[in-house]
Amino acid sequence: MVSSSVLGFPRMGGNRELKKATEAYWGGKSSVESLVETGKTLRAAHWKIQKDAGAGTIASNDFSFYDHVLDHIQLFNAVPERYRKYGLPAIDEFFAMGRGLQRPATETGPAVDVPALEMVKWFDSNYHYVRPTLQDNQTFSLAADPKPVREFNEAKALGITTRPVLVGPVSFLHLGKPDRGQSVLPITLLDKLLPVYVELLKQLKAAGAETVQIDEPVLVLDLPKETKAAFKPAYDLFAAQGDAIPKITLATYFGDIVHNIEILNDVKSVAAVHVDLVRNPEQLETVAGALAPGQVLSAGVVDGRNIWKTNYQKAIATVEKAVQLLGADRVVVATSSSLLHTPHTLASEKKLPAEVADWFSFASEKAVEVVVIAKAVTEGAESVRAELDANAASMNSRATSARTNDPAVKERQAKVTPEMYNRLAPFETRISGQQAHLNLPLFPTTTIGSFPQTKEIRVARQKFTKGDITTEEYERFIEKEIELVVKEQEALDLDVLVHGEPERNDMVQYFGERLTGYVFTTFGWVQSYGSRCVRPPIVVGDISRPLPMTVKESKYAASITKKAMKGMLTGPITCLRWSFPRDDVHQSVQAEQLALALRDEVIDLEAAGIHVIQVDEPALREGLPLRSGKEREAYLDWAVKAFRLATTGVQNNTQIHSHFCYSEFQDFFHAIAALDADVLSIENSKSDAKLLRVFEDEAYPRHIGPGVYDIHSPRVPSEQEIVDRVEEMLKWLKPEQLWINPDCGLKTRQWPETRAALDNMIKATKQFRAKYSKA
Repeated sequence: MVSSSVLGFPRMGGNRELKKATEAYWGGKSSVESLVETGKTLRAAHWKIQKDAGAGTIASNDFSFYDHVLDHIQLFNAVPERYRKYGLPAIDEFFAMGRGLQRPATETGPAVDVPALEMVKWFDSNYHYVRPTLQDNQTFSLAADPKPVREFNEAKALGITTRPVLVGPVSFLHLGKPDRGQSVLPITLLDKLLPVYVELLKQLKAAGAETVQIDEPVLVLDLPKETKAAFKPAYDLFAAQGDAIPKITLATYFGDIVHNIEILNDVKSVAAVHVDLVRNPEQLETVAGALAPGQVLSAGVVDGRNIWKTNYQKAIATVEKAVQLLGADRVVVATSSSLLHTPHTLASEKKLPAEVADWFSFASEKAVEVVVIAKAVTEGAESVRAELDANAASMNSRATSARTNDPAVKERQAKVTPEMYNRLAPFETRISGQQAHLNLPLFPTTTIGSFPQTKEIRVARQKFTKGDITTEEYERFIEKEIELVVKEQEALDLDVLVHGEPERNDMVQYFGERLTGYVFTTFGWVQSYGSRCVRPPIVVGDISRPLPMTVKESKYAASITKKAMKGMLTGPITCLRWSFPRDDVHQSVQAEQLALALRDEVIDLEAAGIHVIQVDEPALREGLPLRSGKEREAYLDWAVKAFRLATTGVQNNTQIHSHFCYSEFQDFFHAIAALDADVLSIENSKSDAKLLRVFEDEAYPRHIGPGVYDIHSPRVPSEQEIVDRVEEMLKWLKPEQLWINPDCGLKTRQWPETRAALDNMIKATKQFRAKYSKA
């Protein structure tokens, strides 16, 4: 019999209950008891959804108040001393690592000032994890009342036997890094970490867990020999425990493991191996052939990363092929990965066009899909005939819908010429004209684009959306907000201003709403990091721009200041990657359509007098194929072309900026340079300046603004802290090419901390101007 499995479920709740509860706790508006109770309620609800769907295996310990990797840092007592020393309650220590903590001394405790740990993208997804940060003398021990055991028992008390999920020991260490000033190679700490895993696994078995899911997603990467060699001792030790620990399902996702197939010989003792057959279906035969006798294949055929209905015909064929290779008792139908990356349920969406809604499947619906596929394979197609017929009708509706195809867009794409990818002159010529036109000082200062989205802005937007205020009233409100932001920047003495983006709900959704080919959900929220949720637009058809999207607001902002005003756009790759893209058309085609739409916008901004235009591409790194080789180079080729197509239609004295956050681009720096942007701004403050080290080997000719402080934390950096960061930047960069800016946009911050941080940034900058003007 073929069974079914869900690798993990979204955490936030159908109405973002977790976001609201955590932010209320951070703001001192609710108690820790209230927060804990919200978590308990959500976990129970999510387990019930999966049980009611009929899922054979349901995950536990997939829930987190911030991030599952951060959970493991605390679980293994791998918390750096700078957080431990304050004696914070466990939940406050946890949040301090995730988002930083800065508060004055109180009667009950000392002053606290500690930045967050580094946060990076989870493989090629838009989810961010907190990176384990390890010491040369690192030790590990199991936390009292371990979270995986506690949550397993919690489900058990509800009558639901779950499969606890753990980040595997090899992946945990491989994804970690040495702390600043330390030199340890994290994987060499394996012998210290493994006994803690064994202790945890024994406690889970004692609690009644018969199986456990150990995630080793690093198996889809190109691994160094030290990491490859770590699997055998780790899983040999687990095998040596015999029945004292649960049976193990080793899970991989987001790629294939064929290039690491020999490692399956090192994990022969695990009961099952999970692979992602959505991302890489061609690995099925190789993986099946490498399994040990009796070892089960967990076949990930339901997409955990996108919102399209599973094509039952194709998925069933894949599972039946696996059954032919292994036998029905050795195959499990599963989601390709955790459903963390999908919205909660389609049932909440009342405003989607019926035709389009019929094409979608969110987390709750995907839990049903794995069950239907398993039943079809086990009991035959007739046992689920109604479901199969409805699914086939949905597939046909989408394939033949007029929504998906626009002949005019295809015709325009066919007319793109090689000349359209190039600026009129090289950077050396452009920059001299830009300097003369913009008249900027040494170490120009700017921000990345957005300013705080206050409660007043959100309320006004809601009123406008509901029709409670007129278009004219809303536009007047937006103009007043722009005036406020411009005045604030002038008072701070920033050099290149922005309009603050008060009219924008999200940096991708805002543009999607003004383009053809997109649709939008009401409750399709997905966790990005911590309490930060995004509502990705969905690309359903060919994309074009009917009208200008940002020109009116940028032109107005420029009219009320004498300083340079920067137009703000989201780039084609980010618009694509931070949407749910089509799966029936190659992403390069969708990126080119977006680029042409943005090209029109860039040209219109220049015509409106905006001569600094930022086209953000924070998702460029995220879209990079996980392994080096032809696939990666092909991606970089079309991604770079899309950016250049969007930005090269302007004159030489218009300065093109681009922004990258959490972009470890050392391994594809040639592509960043090939974008030919005049100014880059990058996340840098939490990376220990490692991004800057690329400049030791690369003579980057253009201008760059490495972020000088972390905007994801409410913590305000001191002037001296920023001075120290700029001093470090100048080890790799020339003064004449260095811009000073925060790490990212300021949308999620509050005004008091924003003013204080930018004021310190400006003061620090003026120190360097004074110093270098005398040189």
